[in-house]
Amino acid sequence: MKSNTFVAIGDGSLAIGAAVRLGGSWVPSPGTGQSHELHAQEVDILGPSDAKTFPIQKKYQTPEYLRTMPHLRSRTPFNSALLRLRSQVIGSLTQFYADRDFVQTQPPVITSSDCEGAGEVFTVSPANEVPVPEGNSEKAESFFRSPKYLTVSTQLHLEALAQSVGNVWTLSPTFRAEKSDTSRHLSEFYMLEAEMSFVDDMVHVMNLLEDMLRHISTNLYESKVAQEIRWRGKGSSSDLAPGDEVDGRWKGLMLPEWPRLTYTEAIDILKEKEDLFEHTPVWGAGLQSEHEKYIAKVVGGGQKPVFVTHYPRDIKAFYMLPSQSPSGRSGADIQLPGTTVDCFDLLVPEFCEIAGGSMQGAEGLDGSMSADAQGGSLECFFLLCGVR
Repeated sequence: MKSNTFVAIGDGSLAIGAAVRLGGSWVPSPGTGQSHELHAQEVDILGPSDAKTFPIQKKYQTPEYLRTMPHLRSRTPFNSALLRLRSQVIGSLTQFYADRDFVQTQPPVITSSDCEGAGEVFTVSPANEVPVPEGNSEKAESFFRSPKYLTVSTQLHLEALAQSVGNVWTLSPTFRAEKSDTSRHLSEFYMLEAEMSFVDDMVHVMNLLEDMLRHISTNLYESKVAQEIRWRGKGSSSDLAPGDEVDGRWKGLMLPEWPRLTYTEAIDILKEKEDLFEHTPVWGAGLQSEHEKYIAKVVGGGQKPVFVTHYPRDIKAFYMLPSQSPSGRSGADIQLPGTTVDCFDLLVPEFCEIAGGSMQGAEGLDGSMSADAQGGSLECFFLLCGVR
């Protein structure tokens, strides 16, 4: 039989969404799950809220539902925690690159270059601009003198800037007009890009990426907002990953010496278990999501991220340098000279590829006009020639 009974009494003046000012004492908590609690002596209601009409509730609400109210969803504890974490990540990134003498830059969002060359760009034009019907010989009076797009990558701008000020980086909005409603595609997102000059070995690029991600994850692991995010996953019945799973992923980024293997080695590993896959692994084809997940699980032990290097030239961008023998390896896994390029993808458990990089230079533009055959725009090709 319980010795204490608690009765919740309220006059209805405090409701979810109300703005309040509290005054009191911050004291150690006798209960579990929290170190301290607030003993309030003063409560001022600065802005009341109508519980009948305010859509945010204490119960779990799906991300899809919260997206219908973008002006309010940041008020939920988890979304507000993500915003604070994002702010700290950006601060940590800025410090990381400043310590290594990288110059932060702000390339334009509206650009005339389409470096991806796949036609997956958003065209920019004024809302009141009247399009000319197809087949009409009249010339449209355009706001811009030539077609302009929302950027798909700042790579070309960074290459030009790196020729002037040395190593550069940016964290800027990126837009992709890919008609794919999956967790791997977004129409708008922020992408971090960096360019290093006078680098003669791709190992240095991979080391930079590994150091950066380890720096961020280690730096933020003990922060209040990181602890809050991990705590919210504990015992959650929502679609959030369990707290211990998030903790394991986080610690995996903090581990040293991430595995590195070539694309050819990855294909060999996949072929040993090809019956497990819907798509048969074939040398010369891109890795499917199921392939990447398997490599991350087997090679990385389900914890460490994994670098996959030296992909076939035919499935990568035309400007990447042809492979030499990978550092510390024989040339046997390169197939034939020039069939692979110096590039890499970074795979993490469950989420697959999150980053990539490559060696680039004038040599990568040999066989020039193949740029158009591989989907790269000739305008982009000639601009690349101008900065290399």
